[in-house]
Amino acid sequence: MKKLLIVLALTITALTSVTTFAKAKTEIPEYTVEGLKLVPNTKDIALVWAEPGANLAQYERVFLVEPYVAFKKNWRRDQNRSSATRITTTDMDRIKVKVKDVFMEVFTEILEEGGYTLATERAEDVLIIKPAIIDLDPNAPDILTAGRSSSFASSAGSMTLYMELYDAETDDLLAKALDPTADRDRGFMQWQTGPANRAAAKRMMKPWAEALRKGLDRAKEETGE
Repeated sequence: MKKLLIVLALTITALTSVTTFAKAKTEIPEYTVEGLKLVPNTKDIALVWAEPGANLAQYERVFLVEPYVAFKKNWRRDQNRSSATRITTTDMDRIKVKVKDVFMEVFTEILEEGGYTLATERAEDVLIIKPAIIDLDPNAPDILTAGRSSSFASSAGSMTLYMELYDAETDDLLAKALDPTADRDRGFMQWQTGPANRAAAKRMMKPWAEALRKGLDRAKEETGE
């Protein structure tokens, strides 16, 4: 995880929103320090780097690692400045657990629907996926306090996916991806309850899982496997 965090720091410096991310995309290096090459014109994921010549067609199973989760810088401070309810470290830990649970649920469902088995051991047909949810920015978190179970917001918030793909036998880094997303802004304020936040998280994460599945499917189609 230490390596992943170092890579994150080098890769996403100053990319704090979807807008700034798009503006800075032209400044992204063509090659990573590991030698992965930027894949041009990706549609489903904002940025993808891949090992030249890497073939994902051999992978029938996926080892999905529980995601690392990190809030947007100063998120707690900003929330406590704008709300009468104080957010604690315990609250943040609880939110992280919920985000991890939703991520594992969504990715497991989408991958299994595509015919991919979730593996628990290493083998030549296993692809290891190491994800991280960074810049997590929930606008109206459901905090367990007396008399409060929901808040007003026009959007549930935003988050960014960082993901690394490894060969399970060799630990060879095959690809990495980075993609920011945000819940749709409804243009009006409404109650943002715990179930509503969960539903929004699933909406934001589902395209990521579908993009991964499509990428694996496409690799098989191109090789005829």
